[in-house]
Amino acid sequence: MLALWRHPKLEAALQIGRQRHMETTRLGSSGLRVSRLALGCLSFGDPQRSEHSWALNDEAAEPLFRQAVELGITLWDTGNIYGAGSSEEIVGRAIRKYTRREEVVLATKLFYPAGPGPGGSGLSRRAILEQIDLSLKRLNTDYIDLYQIHRFDPDVPVEETMEALHDVIKAGKVRYIGASSMWAWQFAKMQHAADLGNWTRFVSMQHHYSLLQREEEREMFPLLADQQVASLPWSPLARGKLARPWTEATERSSSDRYQSFYDDRGIPIVNAVEKVARERGVPMAQIAMAWVFSNPTVTSPLIGPTKPHHLVDAVEALNLKLSDDEVKQLEQHYLPQLPVEL
Repeated sequence: MLALWRHPKLEAALQIGRQRHMETTRLGSSGLRVSRLALGCLSFGDPQRSEHSWALNDEAAEPLFRQAVELGITLWDTGNIYGAGSSEEIVGRAIRKYTRREEVVLATKLFYPAGPGPGGSGLSRRAILEQIDLSLKRLNTDYIDLYQIHRFDPDVPVEETMEALHDVIKAGKVRYIGASSMWAWQFAKMQHAADLGNWTRFVSMQHHYSLLQREEEREMFPLLADQQVASLPWSPLARGKLARPWTEATERSSSDRYQSFYDDRGIPIVNAVEKVARERGVPMAQIAMAWVFSNPTVTSPLIGPTKPHHLVDAVEALNLKLSDDEVKQLEQHYLPQLPVEL
């Protein structure tokens, strides 16, 4: 065990994991069980190929993969465009080096441009059949546990997409399918097409949800609850905005173009998180994560770590129960806004 990845709080978090055996839950209506936390792998990639200068290569990511294994985080999520494909490569090597394939629920995505030609992007039959093979090669595996469409494709009939996804499952290349960030009516339309064609339905929705972005509470969460679809929130800490005072910057936040999606309406919310965290004597990240966990429809939020304490704080938040008054303090400043589309 490497001393370099031992964080002062890690032993306590590991103890929580041992006591709870890292709480697991079913992935929607499926029989597949996943950890209550998911390892988001956007942070991992070749800095020379990635659009993110702060991307972590194999060596830099090693402590975080080791932590994930020790903490019992079994759901690992990446995407074919992350790091121009290098995230999938790093994740594939990490699985072989730090754990076993059968112990990981491996998820990846397609939709955004990942290569040239008509099969390089979108959700056409050609794109799905082409991109699944490329992802399998980069991940060095025979199958993907959860294959997700990164967005809705308005240029492709939903029937074509759902049948092609069904076919890659029947081919043994994929076990389950999921979707990500779209309007609730679009998701319902795709599920209905699957029903009409007797094709496989989505079992999960990976969507944006945090104290700074709560629009999913209007339509998507009720739909997921009614249809027994798993909720996998991405950016539950609003790309770090909820983990530190509003004016405090980091290397990532200084170079992350998506930070501009969070405007000054978030200031009183972040201040409230800071106040509750100070009163509790815990990091702000734990408070923000505990709030996400308090939503009964949430299955497994994605944590995209770049530092050892990121996973530790997320695990410790599993045991942190907020009072009604604390929840009121955290929620009272939220104002309606357009969903953040990344």
